[in-house]
Amino acid sequence: MNIIDELTWRDAINQQTDEEGLRKLIAEKQIGVYCGIDPTGSMHIGHLIPFMILKRFQLAGHRPVIVIGGATGSIGDPSGKSEERVLQTKEQVQKNADKLTSQMERLFDAGKNEKSIRLVNNLEWTKDLTLLDFLRNIGKSFNVNTMLAKDIVASRLETGISFTEFTYQILQSMDYLHLYQHEDVQLQIGGADQWGNITAGLEFIRKQAGSEAQAFGLTIPLMLKADGTKFGKTAGGAVWLDPEETTPYEFYQFWLNQDDRDVVKYLKYFTFLTENEIGELAEKVETEPHKREAQKTLAREMTLFVHGEQALEDAEKITAALFSGDVKSLTARQIEEGFKNMPTFEALKEERNIVEWLVDVVGIEPSRRQAREDITNGALSMNGEKVTDVDAVVTPGNSFDGRFILIRRGKKKYFLVKLV
Repeated sequence: MNIIDELTWRDAINQQTDEEGLRKLIAEKQIGVYCGIDPTGSMHIGHLIPFMILKRFQLAGHRPVIVIGGATGSIGDPSGKSEERVLQTKEQVQKNADKLTSQMERLFDAGKNEKSIRLVNNLEWTKDLTLLDFLRNIGKSFNVNTMLAKDIVASRLETGISFTEFTYQILQSMDYLHLYQHEDVQLQIGGADQWGNITAGLEFIRKQAGSEAQAFGLTIPLMLKADGTKFGKTAGGAVWLDPEETTPYEFYQFWLNQDDRDVVKYLKYFTFLTENEIGELAEKVETEPHKREAQKTLAREMTLFVHGEQALEDAEKITAALFSGDVKSLTARQIEEGFKNMPTFEALKEERNIVEWLVDVVGIEPSRRQAREDITNGALSMNGEKVTDVDAVVTPGNSFDGRFILIRRGKKKYFLVKLV
C-alpha cells in the first residue's frame, strides 16, 4: 500500500500542500521526511502522534529526521497560546533537549544504523548566525503582511505578540531550508496548528532554491476523544512518556480504559497493526465489547513500544493481581508502581497487634470495634492473605521486601503502608 493511502486509511492526514505531487515524488524515490519538537518540557503521548507518522514513512523506506529545537525552543512557539510563553534559561533548554534526545533514541532506535531515524538540533545551524546576516540574508525573504495573515499569528493580534514569538515561523522555515539543502529532506510533518509554519518554510525554500523546488508539507488532525475533550489528558493530568512521571502501569491502564468509541481510531493512529488485524479487533468491539480485546491489544502495543517488554510484563502482572486480589506474587517494585495512587500511610518497623496497628498506628480502621468486626467477618486481607484472627501480630516480616504492607478491605479498597 502506498504510504499516503495508508495514512488516509488511518485517518491520519489533515492537510497536504500538494497530494498529487507528493504521491508522484515518493513513487519515484526515497525521500527525507522531518518532524520537529521543542525542548520545552517532557514528552507526553500527544507528542507521539506526528512521530508515529514519521516512523511509518521510515517503514515505507524513506529517511526520517527528527529536529530537536534547541534554537526554536529558546524563543517559544506562539501556536495555540493566548499569551507569551515564559522564556526558559539556556541551561534548562539544554537539559530538556538532552532528555528529549535520549527519549527519541530509545523510542526510535536513532543512530543505530544508516537506516535509523536521524536526530539533529537546530541550534547547530543558528548559533553562529549574526543579527545583521539574519536581517539581510533571511529577513528579506519574509513579507510581514504574509506573516500576519498566518493563522498562527493572526489569532494573537488582538492580545498581542512579541517580535520574539513573531519570528518563530522564520526560524522554523530556516530549519526546513537547511534540511532540504543538507539532508535531502522534501517533506515536513506537523500537527494541524503547524500549517502556517510549514507553508512559510515552503515559501522560503522556493525563494532560495527556485520555484521548481520539490518540497511538501503534511499535517495531522487534532485528536479529540469521542466526548469532545482533548486526547491524552486524565483527571491526574497529562500522560507522560517518562516512567518517573507516569509509571508503565499507569500508562498501560490509560490505554486499557479507552472508550469503545475511540479505541479503533487509536489502534489506527498509534499501532503498526495491519488493516486486517485492526478490522478483526473492530469487529470484536461490536460483537464482544465486554472482552475489551481491542483495548488490551492497544495497551500491550503501546506499553511495549514506549517502555519495553519488562515494563509490559510488570503492568500486566499488576493488572491481573489487582483484578483477582492475588497480590502475593508481586515484587516490592511492582507494589510501589501499581499502588502509587492508593491511600498511603507510614508505620514503624515494629511488632504490633493487628487491631491496634490498624486503628492506632495507620488509622485504616476508625475504631477497634470496627477492626475486630472486619477481621472476624473475613473482610480484611494483608498482602493477599485473609486475616481472621484478631490476635494476629503485624511484623516487618509480613511485608514486601521489608518496605510495604498492603491491606485490602472488602473487594476493591486497598491501602498501602510504607514501613519506615
